[in-house]
Amino acid sequence: MRSREIEVRTRAELVTDLTDEAARFCAGAGDGLLSVFVPHATAGVALMETGAGSETDLATALDGMLPGDDRWVHRHGSPGHGRDHVMPAFVSPSLVVPVMDGVMTLGSWQSVVLVDPNVDNPRRRVRFSFLAG
Repeated sequence: MRSREIEVRTRAELVTDLTDEAARFCAGAGDGLLSVFVPHATAGVALMETGAGSETDLATALDGMLPGDDRWVHRHGSPGHGRDHVMPAFVSPSLVVPVMDGVMTLGSWQSVVLVDPNVDNPRRRVRFSFLAG
């Protein structure tokens, strides 16, 4: 297995597109599986369409399910930060993408994204691992 870790600066954005970085990591790798993992308690990774309003829709959905208010028992950090620690139960901290001939087999509108509601930490690590098949 081959792995590489990158640092991502989210600039307090909920969604950060990782597709180009993931594609560069897979280039020339042959067939196998790409694992994308974020080792943080308040972030996840997902496959979703970007650039057509889906980022705003995701923010609205997460705010509806996990409001950023003071209801959370986990209370350090910014107001509502407890919800950031619950979010990875809904947006997993890992995903796997099939790779064929060094190219991720994503659907037409799928992008690999980091989902991070935590405005207290704009620097994240993302680990790409390739398991050859």
